[in-house]
Amino acid sequence: MTAAIEIPIEPIATSKLKGMNLENLPFGKHFSDHMLEADFINGQWTNISIKPYAPMSLSPSLAALHYGQAIFEGIKAYKDQHSKPFIFRPYDNFLRFNASAERMQMPTVPAEVFMDGMMQLIKLDQDWIPSFPDHSLYIRPFMFSTDEMIGVRPSDTYKFMIILSPTGPYYSAPMRIWVEETYVRAVSGGVGYAKAAGNYGGAMYATAQAKLKGFDQVLWTDPIEHKYVQECGTMNVFFIIGNKAITPGLEEGTILGGVTRMSVMTLLSEMGLEVEERNLGMDEVLKAHQEGSLREVFGTGTAATISFIKELCYKGDSLCFDTDKWTVAPTLKKNLAAIREGRMPDTHGWMVPVS
Repeated sequence: MTAAIEIPIEPIATSKLKGMNLENLPFGKHFSDHMLEADFINGQWTNISIKPYAPMSLSPSLAALHYGQAIFEGIKAYKDQHSKPFIFRPYDNFLRFNASAERMQMPTVPAEVFMDGMMQLIKLDQDWIPSFPDHSLYIRPFMFSTDEMIGVRPSDTYKFMIILSPTGPYYSAPMRIWVEETYVRAVSGGVGYAKAAGNYGGAMYATAQAKLKGFDQVLWTDPIEHKYVQECGTMNVFFIIGNKAITPGLEEGTILGGVTRMSVMTLLSEMGLEVEERNLGMDEVLKAHQEGSLREVFGTGTAATISFIKELCYKGDSLCFDTDKWTVAPTLKKNLAAIREGRMPDTHGWMVPVS
């Protein structure tokens, strides 16, 4: 990583934090005092600054609005037991962000802009990190094309930004999941592995249809046979069958390689479970449920962390689970929170101090 750079800071006159309660805030509704902004012009990153969070003025012909060159990341910052701020595995998100940029024909962002800029921004707004259990400061780096013209080609100019949002628990209750067999999230050779904005926009219709049926989210399946599991809503998914933890593999490029997913796989191995990354068909899931070996099903993600699934609905069959009797997912959730909040030793070097 290159040496840190000093980024010009324009401090806000009066903090919005005054008199604000950071407990149990809804996800993504409140934002801290400052934001980072940088422009890609003439082949280089310039105009790097930290300024008060404020609306932007954009041209109606902005390329991102017409052709969808837009990517983002999700990272979280926490405070330990001594109120010191730490970020959870930010370098992994930095690498994934640039992998998304390359897939979307966008410029990569150097570490001195992404990592150092994020550090300086969080240091400035560290009072926005909630100190309550299951709370965090959500970090949203994003980039979009900024050419002011209509034409199907990669933009010559781009804007990179980071905004911060204090948040409480994402999913507070176990979820009911509809196994989707009509609509698809991604196909092999597509952009499923990239954190592209269009992936999420394209998923909204199927999710809305599931909610009309009384479900919270969809479990995506493969686009050919509609029987192999992929992602669950915006999360990776894990099935505990016997003494194995099974999660779909990343080889086909249809699934986002989650940072929480990687962390959970490590912790599962340390708990003595065999972890398998492979194709998992719903027929195998149904059989395991009928035989009583399907113990737990849960989603993992930056926003959600660990989300319990209490029901899967597939081809008219309802697979229900008593989440109160689970042991694996609750232990994962407890241990991840303890590591992030400094109550358990961070033996993997996941927590990066804000300095």
